[in-house]
Amino acid sequence: MTSYHLITLISIGVSFSSYADNKKEVQDMSDPLAVYTQIGFGTTNKGLNLKVGQAYDTGIATTAGMNVIEVKGIYGDALGWESDSKTTDSIDSFRFRNFSVDLSSMSATQIDANYNLNANLVANESMDVSYSFIKALKPMGRFTFYPLAGVGASLGENTLEDDGSRDSGYSIMGAYGLVGMYAKVTINDKIWLNYNPFWLTTIGGSDNYKDHYYGLNQSHILTHEFAASYQINPRMNLRYFANWNENVDFVDGDHRLEFNYQL
Repeated sequence: MTSYHLITLISIGVSFSSYADNKKEVQDMSDPLAVYTQIGFGTTNKGLNLKVGQAYDTGIATTAGMNVIEVKGIYGDALGWESDSKTTDSIDSFRFRNFSVDLSSMSATQIDANYNLNANLVANESMDVSYSFIKALKPMGRFTFYPLAGVGASLGENTLEDDGSRDSGYSIMGAYGLVGMYAKVTINDKIWLNYNPFWLTTIGGSDNYKDHYYGLNQSHILTHEFAASYQINPRMNLRYFANWNENVDFVDGDHRLEFNYQL
């Protein structure tokens, strides 16, 4: 979960109220559990990102759903500002999320699939697919917390077997668990900050996967995300993101500037 080219970020969502009374309403874009239609564009140190999402009627009166697809790391050499050794002009990764929010309890479930086209220690390409549960806690002044927990499976192409051979094609490497939190602090009605830490650990699979998936002799990893956001108007915002982890310093992490528009 922890590369980017030029494109336009698009995310599509419809509020629960639009299903209830056929009236489309602008949603709070600072809320991690908000479901709405949006389009956007992002530029990063490793290229450009594109995100496309669509809200849908789940058929349950108190539930809203949304699918989101992201493409990351397009034209990293040409449009990013990282060294050439860290980027290419091809796409780095894809992400798909299915997001379902229970509006009566302000909780959500998420299926999250990340496909990484860059090689790691155990596979030429890899995909992590997880199922997680998110709960919005009662706001405490300016602060709101959204804890998350889930489990997932990792698939790989041409994976490195425990005997040193390569398994041609795709195979399941193992399973992992994750816990984390989305945290928001509201500065005013236009500015908010987020800090989102996540801890991931392998819990089963081949020895190579369990021991080296998150780095040499590293079966787990702590990742960090910081975001600073400015709401230009109720439908439009500008956001800065930084992603790093215990192996990568903040300065050497991923940085992006993202524009989002709610339809």
